[in-house]
Amino acid sequence: MKYDDMSWHSGGDFPADLPPEAGATHTGMFVAWCLLNGLGGELHTEEFPDTLEKLRERKLTPGGFLIEACDGKFTDEDLGSEGNAFTEAYFDFSTGEYLADYEGCLGAPGGSLYAVPDTWDNFDKLAPVISNRFESWKKHGSA
Repeated sequence: MKYDDMSWHSGGDFPADLPPEAGATHTGMFVAWCLLNGLGGELHTEEFPDTLEKLRERKLTPGGFLIEACDGKFTDEDLGSEGNAFTEAYFDFSTGEYLADYEGCLGAPGGSLYAVPDTWDNFDKLAPVISNRFESWKKHGSA
């Protein structure tokens, strides 16, 4: 199952002044959090551990990791079973709270979530929010 694809974001309301890579930041932040918190699937932990190590060492930004290691796509193969269950509850753009948390934590510079810089500083601001949602989901079954 494909949860997101940066190519889905480059048309329509995507800001003309931003590069297409800006469409990977919001998802890259979530994927990076999952992988750095032990929710990764065999695709990353077994088949491509070198790229995962670049993420751990912060040699790649979260969005950069999504582009390099996932070809800009976030699928169920990126995560293990617990990660996928959490993703279905929290990341889903229609029913989950992730985008609201992302905007609430990082804002929408210039009115666009795509304008949030793909930095480790922003990841460090967002990570505790995702962690709290994950802990709530584990305890109560909802993010």
